[in-house]
Amino acid sequence: MKITSRFTVAVHTLLVIYLFGGRRKTTSEFIADSVQVNPVVIRRTLLSLKAAGMVEVKAGSGGASIVKDLNDITLYDVYRAVDSVEGELFHFHEHPNPDCPVGKNIHALLDDCLADAQRAMENELKKVTLASLAEELKQKAGGAPSA
Repeated sequence: MKITSRFTVAVHTLLVIYLFGGRRKTTSEFIADSVQVNPVVIRRTLLSLKAAGMVEVKAGSGGASIVKDLNDITLYDVYRAVDSVEGELFHFHEHPNPDCPVGKNIHALLDDCLADAQRAMENELKKVTLASLAEELKQKAGGAPSA
């Protein structure tokens, strides 16, 4: 099972709001142009980020702004906010054969190690803040945006 693109779209959205906020109205159309998706996708993303207390969205074409300190937003927070994975990261096939020694024991063999792998990935996401990504973006982008 893949982590959905909602996660990377949400990170991209937050970084666009950070980089352009104050200089441009960061509307769903403006953000969608950077992400190269339909503005409806950005509106749904913004709703999830708003529900998580990360952004504020002004009605009409007022745009979005980040309301939480960037140091207090981790990639894990974004991952959880946009429901990047439904349930567990690893999905088992539905009906292993209970009469087969492998089918009968596959869950017992894999469940714990797969849960540990998911926890490890989530712990890595908890180490990266939006502030650190924003700083790296500023360095890579060479300062102020031109768009």
